[in-house]
Amino acid sequence: MKAKPFLVAVPAALALVLAGCGGSTGGDSTDGASAAPKDCSSADVFCIGLVTDTGSVDDKSFNQAAWEGVKALEGSGVQTKYVETKDAKDYASNLKQFTDQKYDAIVTVGFLMTEATVTAAKANPNIKFIGVDQFQDEKATAPNVTGLIFPEANAGYAAGYLAGLMTKTNKLGVVLGAEIPPTQNYAKGYEQGSKAANPQTTVAKVYHPAGDNAFSDSPWGAGEAKKMLAQGADIIFGAGGGTGNGALNEVAKSSGAGTTLFCVGVDLDQWNTVPESHPCLITSAEKKLTDGTSDLLKQAKDGSIKGGNFLGKTGLAEYHDFDSKIPAEVKTKVETVVKGLEDGSIKVA
Repeated sequence: MKAKPFLVAVPAALALVLAGCGGSTGGDSTDGASAAPKDCSSADVFCIGLVTDTGSVDDKSFNQAAWEGVKALEGSGVQTKYVETKDAKDYASNLKQFTDQKYDAIVTVGFLMTEATVTAAKANPNIKFIGVDQFQDEKATAPNVTGLIFPEANAGYAAGYLAGLMTKTNKLGVVLGAEIPPTQNYAKGYEQGSKAANPQTTVAKVYHPAGDNAFSDSPWGAGEAKKMLAQGADIIFGAGGGTGNGALNEVAKSSGAGTTLFCVGVDLDQWNTVPESHPCLITSAEKKLTDGTSDLLKQAKDGSIKGGNFLGKTGLAEYHDFDSKIPAEVKTKVETVVKGLEDGSIKVA
């Protein structure tokens, strides 16, 4: 195992105010580095690179959670850097920035990066790749790729079960990013969970239509949430990065937020990342994405990582300011459901 110097990584937003940090903006990507770069091919440094799907590393959701998983290794002689993809056609060139520098491990974030990740891995067999939300098919993948996948349907089910018990109008909404398996799983679970709790519920769902901004279109998300509220939905689940955040914030600023209208976050505890949503945010459907990313990077660092798929954990975030407002019997029922999802006694079809 390599001996490693201590280096501190910081988000790009702090690059102008903290010494030793660097970042640059190009036409197609933005990158952020932990400190003055070392030679990643040498034995005295372990280099980790992260490439986002289209979207920023501080999206207050998916990308941010993965980046925090990378930063969790700081203090162990790890050098880190990220590249933000602005256009999907730049996946390969952004990955090449790290492979050319002989990085030890590269994290790629998002289902849509699956093909680019495997292609880069096949060309660079000595580098470990971790594909977040990227299921690895045995016939199509490479042995140095590990897919970090999650049972999103379970997290969606738990959130939907809570919503089904809390709704007064029996109308729920889901505002999603691109229509891809992870978002589909969230929506499926949410609908099934809500109906298990309350068969009278109906769930309106909408996916972002297309484009590179499917997970960063806050105005579109806000507009769709506004339509759902007008149609009587009283709890809206925002599941799509910045797009979903737009939906949360629309509910938060609406009359009745926190009393008759509520919202549910996604991927991580968004109480900590989207403070604007506090007026309505009763919980978040969580992927333990930060933990999963850091666990796999530790394995990559000590040489124990295996190719294939690694199943991460899901759950519900705390209720925070709404803890005293949610009836005790509702909490008990939701806790039972969460345990059932964890032990497999409850399955999402």
